[in-house]
Amino acid sequence: MLKTIGIMGGMGPAATVDLMSRIISMTDAASDQEHIPMIVDSNTRIPDRTGAIQGLCESPVPEMLASARRLETAGADFIIIACNTAHYFVPEIRDKIGIPILEMPDETAKLLKLNGIDKAGVLATDGTLESGVYEHTLERYGIQTICPNEEQQKLVMSLIYDYIKKGVTDVSELPCTEIRNLVGDLGKEGAEVLLLACTELPIAFSIMGLRSEVFVDPTMVLAKSAIRMAGAHIRGSEDY
Repeated sequence: MLKTIGIMGGMGPAATVDLMSRIISMTDAASDQEHIPMIVDSNTRIPDRTGAIQGLCESPVPEMLASARRLETAGADFIIIACNTAHYFVPEIRDKIGIPILEMPDETAKLLKLNGIDKAGVLATDGTLESGVYEHTLERYGIQTICPNEEQQKLVMSLIYDYIKKGVTDVSELPCTEIRNLVGDLGKEGAEVLLLACTELPIAFSIMGLRSEVFVDPTMVLAKSAIRMAGAHIRGSEDY
């Protein structure tokens, strides 16, 4: 019997739908009954994670914990979180619930290690970078982190908050040229892969038509890990 996935969402709503959609599309299933049961708590009351890390707003932990407990009570066997930055707060939640949390940064680091990556560029929110969520995790696996400079990081934050979180989906309005230049610059600094380590970034890159084998989408990695943990198979022959 397949395990039930609990998705802690609402951070943001579009990223939550994106994660759920990837699980559905990548599961090797021929009928409704062969798909993985999922319970989604799209809790948009969770305070901004970057703001909390920077001390600009209240902690998201109470609402995240409430969400986790609702998922557990509803019958989820394990939880995945549709927000990279939110993983900074997982240690404050993990021991207060009775089901495991499958963590996106750790699953991504495992994949990079498996593929022999030594240096990874990280595109993420200010909160994710300042908290060291990815840097510390990658370091445990012997992988060096390369981050954008101050001006480049302002561009990344603008893409996330001024465009995707506001629902801007017209490619002509997005800073495509600037993002392409940023990707090239990180590659010149030695980044072998580029982590799109904010759940809005894969959405943005898809809208802009930016595709490359060097892009690593932690949302995709998490979705595949969740499929395996639930006891299902990934569609096609690829394992990761």
